[in-house]
Amino acid sequence: MHLTAFVSYLGLEKNYSQHTIGAYENDVKTFAEFCAAEYELESIDEVDYTIIRTWIVFLVDKGINTRSINRKISSLRAYFKFLQKIGEINDSPLAKHKALKTKKKIEVPFSENEMEKILSEIPFENDFEGLRDKLIIELLYTTGIRRTELVNLKLVDVNNVKGTIKVLGKRNKERILPLLPSTESILQDYLELRQGLKIIKDVAYLFLTKSGLKIYETLVYRTINKYFSLVSTKVKKSPHILRHTFATHMLNRGADLNSVKELLGHSSLASTQVYTHNSIAELKKVHQRAHPRNGK
Repeated sequence: MHLTAFVSYLGLEKNYSQHTIGAYENDVKTFAEFCAAEYELESIDEVDYTIIRTWIVFLVDKGINTRSINRKISSLRAYFKFLQKIGEINDSPLAKHKALKTKKKIEVPFSENEMEKILSEIPFENDFEGLRDKLIIELLYTTGIRRTELVNLKLVDVNNVKGTIKVLGKRNKERILPLLPSTESILQDYLELRQGLKIIKDVAYLFLTKSGLKIYETLVYRTINKYFSLVSTKVKKSPHILRHTFATHMLNRGADLNSVKELLGHSSLASTQVYTHNSIAELKKVHQRAHPRNGK
């Protein structure tokens, strides 16, 4: 089994994050354990599709959801492609496998009214943490950046002259995003308070804890949940929903799909199109309300 080499390949050649690499490694290990227990196989490098199909049935019987099973199969597919790449096998046992059908996740964005309440009516504490939290929400909503991208923003990524930030996205792809005047204003206020911190250990990073350390993803999630619980009854309140909200509101206000794609850092238009269903619903309302034939 070439698992160690596979893990190195994912990091060095594919530039995957440690989180993704860990998930791939765990999925392949789990499958190998199944093969050892059920078929007494010492290596999975030459399994056939029949064994993989039996594993899928085993996962279904355990109550694993379809989305998770598809992710595990994707990990296996990547592993067998790697074996093909290094010449260990000629054909992947998953060459003709089709992903299991999944129910589409319905992610409900925050309304414009909810966003207005958060950014204009909620009294954030007038201190470093309060201003930082407001800037986190403002940046996520006005730029659509991912939680990981926000956490890893550095001071040098902020261009005060041009009013932009540089974001390092998936697979180290950079993009330059414009800042709204409201965001720039909060950012400048935050930077002033940031300079007043007694100790700054992670000097390079934009967002810090009050102890001077780089913020972490869980902190961002808790921040969003804390403030949006004050204005929204939606079940899911997360940084990703803010990214979803950014895209939906932009499209509702007439933004071009390609422009939103570039702002979000998507590699294909298909990834951005998942946000259009809300825009279409909004357009339908406007169309019915405004067209002279309505009501005739």
